[in-house]
Amino acid sequence: MYQAVVFFDLDGTLMQDDKTIAPSSIRAIQQLKHNQVLPVVATGRNVFEVAPLLKRTGIDSIVSANGSYVQYQGQFLAAHELDKGLLHDVTHFANQRGQALAYYNNAGFALSHQNALTVANFAALKQTAAVAPAYYRNHQVNFILTFEPQSAAAYQQRYQGHLNFVRNNPRALDTMAWGVTKATGIHDILTKAGLTHVPTYAFGDQLNDIEMFKTVQTPIAMGNGHPLVKQLAAYVTADNMHQGIEQGLKQFALI
Repeated sequence: MYQAVVFFDLDGTLMQDDKTIAPSSIRAIQQLKHNQVLPVVATGRNVFEVAPLLKRTGIDSIVSANGSYVQYQGQFLAAHELDKGLLHDVTHFANQRGQALAYYNNAGFALSHQNALTVANFAALKQTAAVAPAYYRNHQVNFILTFEPQSAAAYQQRYQGHLNFVRNNPRALDTMAWGVTKATGIHDILTKAGLTHVPTYAFGDQLNDIEMFKTVQTPIAMGNGHPLVKQLAAYVTADNMHQGIEQGLKQFALI
């Protein structure tokens, strides 16, 4: 039986700025597992993007795509697929605005079209992005990147009650089914894995971590985190470049 569950955001949290994981964090995760604490990745990224990281850390449970696709102990647990009609509508709306979309599932992704924002985004992620405008018609899609660099207002107004939009980088909006957040995926794991009475902790740094912070019992913000995230935290640890994960886990005697 697990003694606790710890959810880790990736970018700016478990990952350092160069997208590697500090040796101290890997050792800390190994110690967590030894202490019968379940480590879970909770990220805006999709499973295929972080498979090498999961292997390297030994973590086999993940809340991916901001709660849209969940695995527990290496096995599928839950997914929140976007409706095909809704995907068609948001694609048309984005095209009218001259904006690109990236359609995602747990296995891959494709772009509606390419522009300067998509080139910059996937260069930063060191990923190759294929253009396939009809991808959403022929594949399950549970997550979209909407390449809107200014404001989410137009999308939020049009898709109120249908889609959630959260800014996670300056180029694009994380886009999920209405009501789906990291908290949704956390709820899926805790309820379906029978862990609702286990103490819960979370490490995060950005706005897409807010719902996660409101869901767990002990939220821990990184020193490099957004001010709003820090305000919600029970503890602010060191930043992602200075052993913040190890420090935060020690603070609560988890390692």
